[in-house]
Amino acid sequence: MNLTARTFVLCLALLGMGGCASTQSGTVPDPYEDVNRKIFAFNDALDSKVLAPVARGYDAVMPAPVDRGISNFFANLYDFNGAINGILQWRWRGVAQNSGRFLVNSTVGMLGFIDIASEMGIPPYRTDFGHTLARWGADPGPYLMIPFFGPRTLRSGGGFVADTFISVQGLAIDSWATRIALYGVEVIDSRAAVLDAESLISGDRYIFIRDIYLQQREAFVNDGVVQDSFSDFDEDFEWEE
Repeated sequence: MNLTARTFVLCLALLGMGGCASTQSGTVPDPYEDVNRKIFAFNDALDSKVLAPVARGYDAVMPAPVDRGISNFFANLYDFNGAINGILQWRWRGVAQNSGRFLVNSTVGMLGFIDIASEMGIPPYRTDFGHTLARWGADPGPYLMIPFFGPRTLRSGGGFVADTFISVQGLAIDSWATRIALYGVEVIDSRAAVLDAESLISGDRYIFIRDIYLQQREAFVNDGVVQDSFSDFDEDFEWEE
């Protein structure tokens, strides 16, 4: 089952930036559920009291073309990371795609604010270092809920740290304040894009977010293929937009 981009962004926006995860034989590796639920409650409260209100204000004042340009800008930064991870994965087609996109969008596309590469028919290769670790045979490890940053696994947490250091921000920007500011804008921009999407969540919010996150990440590291479904999803649930 392929998840929609909107559902993936919802998970990121509600609970921070995510990493990698997968399942084995339909089981969810969540040995720390009691602690994870407490952290989830903290993150959820932070979203409702701080992030969501800020995102509503951002959405109210931000013109649509500027908002789209900001989203393109951050996507361009991920293309840089994707090119490096493509090299580490020995996937040279992905390296060529993301390198070409980053070069074109960073120059003709005015630092990525205009996605010229997509208009030229150059698709992105979506990947990260968590994906690279999976390609190298690393197990996902237990599911973790991290304060402020949201869902992770042991593998994805290490991948996120590595991606932070090999990113454009990590390599070209010395100021941590600037890096944090960029990350904050990215999170707010993503949250604003899904202000009306909370209605997708049903039942136990923790299980819903956990399962949808793990399943999306399984598809991510397996190039779009999901082998198992999760217990708390309604079989008749429609994922198509």
